[in-house]
Amino acid sequence: MHTFGINQHPCEVAGRGTPGTLEKRTDTDTHRQPSFLLAFQLTQNMKINASKMATPIEEKVDQNLKTRTGMVMISDGKSKPELARLHLSMEMITIQKQDTTTPAPTPTNATHPPIESKERMVQITRQKVGGLGLSIKGGAEHKLPILISRIYKDQAADATGQLFVGDAIIKVNGEYITACPHDDAVNILRNAGDIVVLTVKHYRAATPFLQKQLSRETPESDNDATCAELKADENWKSVNSSRPVSISSEPENRWIDLVSVPLMMAYVTRYIYGTDKLRPNAFEVRGLNGTTTGIIHCDDLAILSQWLKYITDNVVGLTSLQMKLFNRNFPVGERIEYMGWVNEGVINNHISWQSYKPRFLVLKGTEVMLFDSPPLNVTGLTKANVAYKVYQTMFRVVKESETVDSRQHCFLLQSSGHEPRYLSVETRQELLRIENSWNAAIVTSVIKLGRKTFAVSHHGKTGGLTLDWQAGFSLTEGADAAIIWQYKFSQLRGSSDDGKSKLKLHFQDHETRTIETKELECHVLQSLLFCMHAFLTAKVASVDPTFLSSIQQA
Repeated sequence: MHTFGINQHPCEVAGRGTPGTLEKRTDTDTHRQPSFLLAFQLTQNMKINASKMATPIEEKVDQNLKTRTGMVMISDGKSKPELARLHLSMEMITIQKQDTTTPAPTPTNATHPPIESKERMVQITRQKVGGLGLSIKGGAEHKLPILISRIYKDQAADATGQLFVGDAIIKVNGEYITACPHDDAVNILRNAGDIVVLTVKHYRAATPFLQKQLSRETPESDNDATCAELKADENWKSVNSSRPVSISSEPENRWIDLVSVPLMMAYVTRYIYGTDKLRPNAFEVRGLNGTTTGIIHCDDLAILSQWLKYITDNVVGLTSLQMKLFNRNFPVGERIEYMGWVNEGVINNHISWQSYKPRFLVLKGTEVMLFDSPPLNVTGLTKANVAYKVYQTMFRVVKESETVDSRQHCFLLQSSGHEPRYLSVETRQELLRIENSWNAAIVTSVIKLGRKTFAVSHHGKTGGLTLDWQAGFSLTEGADAAIIWQYKFSQLRGSSDDGKSKLKLHFQDHETRTIETKELECHVLQSLLFCMHAFLTAKVASVDPTFLSSIQQA
């Protein structure tokens, strides 16, 4: 079951070529025909002056939800850009066109079920006791919509004053559930987060049956009459056959949604897909369900920067919320420190990068993981395409002078026994978030690991070099593991190696202040060096009061 209705990976390329393969293309090339373009082509009565500039972003509060809107230019990367309105809510970004008719606004503070069957958006804040405070019946297996069958007094749904028995739930956090079986709908609502936005539509034909259910138990198999009535209802047919219209509080305009992209773990980029080429004054948003906004153009750089900040902030906020929900299932040492999109460079014959592939990076407990698409549940976290131990992996930010192409904000991940991975993110702020999360993950993983021993030889004798979080370095030999020497991490003054198996550690004696060099040989030298680096990094971080405070707050 796909909880969020995934039909397609958000970074797949429809059309020529395959994902991860770069073909020669320019900024005007396309690898996807977005649904908004078809809507533009089918709208014959829409007359817009396409030469208009992008307008400043307007902010307003509608139904207790903050939204932002503004006019932008939209294209598929190939056709001439068209003027459209961008509508941004906390959980969704929507491309809209203006309709020529203006219906009367629907009251949002009604205390009785609405007479007209129109879609409404209602936000619920989940309560610790009682959850959303509602029950549902119906489902695709019964050929019924997902219907609210009970609203519990003084609980979350009741507190909104905007939900009623007989409301059909069309969308949860912007995702359609009209084709979901009953059990899937229950799971979607249960895992929708603490703040849930429901798109609902009232059906008077279903209300008598549901009220009857409140007074006595009636098997759902007796709902034949209700099913027939609902299937004959023209409004219900429209739910499955047409795109809904956005509810606007502006009396002079009515806006029709062309395409909506959910922002939960969405992919935002200014680069042409798969390349290091930055789009001039443009960006794209791709959702988990395979939808895309197309290319959003803003001729004003200030407005472009504002849109990117608002959208990215919403994506980060929603992703952080999902991370917290995941972390409810894990003890402290196994929690997620970071989740977000990165781009991995794919090298060919040791020349410049041939393509970039979007990857979803997760830092969890002692592991760093890369996914082709974000995990949607706890089970999904166990299915990473790549997983390394944090304490055996090196993280290094690439200097601007060292980048291999035009991509900025790059870093390297290299785990023992594996080729380094060259990754990039969209902004400096995101790179700093990853770096801080990495340091936190290092501390968590080393503390959880506690100690690790590597087989070494010392003066021709077999022994074990132990890295211990509390004690530091120690060398043991013999069957009884007798300690030959021991030093604290703070006594290490340097090290050198031959890149193969030989290692020299330089320690300073506390009393004599002299440097004592210990020569070792290890067949897994890289793994030992990376683990040493992790322990030392964790020690430095742990004695930094500011860093310790940030870890405790997190």
